[in-house]
Amino acid sequence: MTKQKKHRVLIGKPGLDGHDRGAKFIARALRDAGFEVVYTGIRRTAEEIAAAAVQEDVSAVGLSSLSGAHMSLFPAVVEALGNSGAGDIPVIGGGVIPDEDIGPLKDAGIKDVFTAGTPVEQIIAVFRSACETHEARRS
Repeated sequence: MTKQKKHRVLIGKPGLDGHDRGAKFIARALRDAGFEVVYTGIRRTAEEIAAAAVQEDVSAVGLSSLSGAHMSLFPAVVEALGNSGAGDIPVIGGGVIPDEDIGPLKDAGIKDVFTAGTPVEQIIAVFRSACETHEARRS
């Protein structure tokens, strides 16, 4: 039996949103699925999240927002990653996000966006695919 590679991901809570139950749930689900998970905690700036992603050498970044500021905060993280020389790290978003915001977020560089009720298996599959694609490009 071959050992599956552990993908390293970062879960971040940008902005002033102090609600982290969903982010912690996803972090735990990813960990239980075999990922190495770095959790930044709440109320982080885009620059702090990008710096942590670079320092921790992650293959994907997951962002959670329940505050309604996702339209500015998620793209700010994508921009901060680019400014840090890590614009190739895929960013996945989730939280309380209206359907009409999903397209514009994807246009702003967010790989995928999940809303409440998305099956956790689907979220894990997207993280796994994003990590595999990113790691293949690095090789």
